[in-house]
Amino acid sequence: MNGIYSIQKFSSLDFPGRLCAILWFSGCNMRCPYCYNKDVVFGKKIIEEDEIIGFLKTRTGLLDGVTFTGGCPTLYSNLINFAKKIKDMGFEIKLDTNGINTEIIKEMVENNLVDYIALDFKAPPYKFEEITKNNHYDKFEKTLEMLINSNVEFEVRTTVHTDLLDENDINKIIKILKDKSYKGKYYLQNFFETDKETIGNIGPQKRKLDRSQIISSIPVEFRNF
Repeated sequence: MNGIYSIQKFSSLDFPGRLCAILWFSGCNMRCPYCYNKDVVFGKKIIEEDEIIGFLKTRTGLLDGVTFTGGCPTLYSNLINFAKKIKDMGFEIKLDTNGINTEIIKEMVENNLVDYIALDFKAPPYKFEEITKNNHYDKFEKTLEMLINSNVEFEVRTTVHTDLLDENDINKIIKILKDKSYKGKYYLQNFFETDKETIGNIGPQKRKLDRSQIISSIPVEFRNF
């Protein structure tokens, strides 16, 4: 059963401009080979909502917000009601998402249940299924367009492992974002090497991305490079 797998009780880095707690939701509708949250993706519900609400009551006035991440938080069946409870306590919410569940994300946006969204642009259309093992690029695209036309604060980001994505692939994503009139920064996140086993048992990158080949038709920021 999809649910809350674990909680990180404090972060000053994950939610831009806010101090937050991070909730990790189990389950995912993708199988990206570089994902190091294997235990979360294949995990089950461990923590009950009441336990989270009880903890957050002790952090009123100390934390600004709560980050929903995973896994894929939008798979959680009670996400809307749970988000309402957290918003009613005065916390802001950040949602990390792969963008596949457009209707849930749209409902959160339209009901002011999310204050910041980090949208993962996993790959250009021609590599999307190969990398994510999910063939619904069209749903991701629908979410991207919905967010661009909304007033919610959001960022688009891509994890880069050069065995999977090269400079041409990144430039294709940049072109898509520019053509859709995306106004924010595009964040490129270098694959983070860790001792944890990834879903695809992928090893270190054989080479680093050549940043000089990345076009600058929209603002691009490099993380962990």
